[in-house]
Amino acid sequence: MGQARLLHQRAVGDQKFVGDPTKTKGASLPARSVTVNGAESPLGWLFARGHLSSRQFEAGEQLRTDWEQAQMAPRVTMRWDEAPISHSRGGRAPALDPIERQAHAKRRFEVAVAAVGPGLTDILWRVVCSGDGMREAEGALGWPARAGKLVLTIALDRLADHYRLPGATMERS
Repeated sequence: MGQARLLHQRAVGDQKFVGDPTKTKGASLPARSVTVNGAESPLGWLFARGHLSSRQFEAGEQLRTDWEQAQMAPRVTMRWDEAPISHSRGGRAPALDPIERQAHAKRRFEVAVAAVGPGLTDILWRVVCSGDGMREAEGALGWPARAGKLVLTIALDRLADHYRLPGATMERS
């Protein structure tokens, strides 16, 4: 939606117009109201509309979680928090340091992307990790419209296989 139209709709409030609001002829017909979740990820959008199976969605979310944890900013100064308490008597291993968690997440991410294979990781990273919509991802990769969804589902199937998620792959429609 254009910036001018969006500003106009905000100024008008709940009243919505069909067509161009600057070229209204007589009475405008009210259009239906649509709720948009701006925080919804492109992966969540595809899943909510039935374009992805729950297995594919779960695999994508797991990859995105590892990617986000791997991008945590490293500490550049001395840590002043208390020394960790060892839980070795209780049989539990001590918790990982944040930098160790970051390194482990980065390694998990790299192994998962390598398992997906070359040619599929570009669309996977753009949609799942970067948060690009399908149109933006396809355009950036120079792909024709609607080619990205097919390649993304193949990549997510391979990713789900790598994570050993239960369930069968979704049938293509």
